[in-house]
Amino acid sequence: MVRWGPPPPSARSKTLSTSFAEALAHGAFAGLLGRGHRERDPGDRVGRLADDSAQRLLDAAAQRLGRPCTRVERTGRTGHEVVAAAEGAELLVPARDGDRTRLGPHSLGPATRFVVDHAPCPVLLVWPEPAPGTDTIPAP
Repeated sequence: MVRWGPPPPSARSKTLSTSFAEALAHGAFAGLLGRGHRERDPGDRVGRLADDSAQRLLDAAAQRLGRPCTRVERTGRTGHEVVAAAEGAELLVPARDGDRTRLGPHSLGPATRFVVDHAPCPVLLVWPEPAPGTDTIPAP
């Protein structure tokens, strides 16, 4: 029997945000426009935007949890960072990040597919909004 309900009071929750945007922006600028013009490098601005976005995302996640949680921000490849952060977890709950208009394997993006395949704990995969109907299942 599966019982759904709120986690016990002793359960610990963690919200995670990952970013690779700043490093990509620095690298793209250096590769395309050359080094030596640090004042025009968009990497720092992209990093600040990513930090602001991560803060809003973590605030919203904490509010939806409705319980105390630990906030974690990591920089690196999303799938790898999520798997590393899940070390020692009892359950990992990621959301689908691909094509969310239909059921099927394309509803998982590369990062979530990596997490599902490599997580060091059980994974409960959820839809971030109501799931599409079964009529969207691709034909065999």
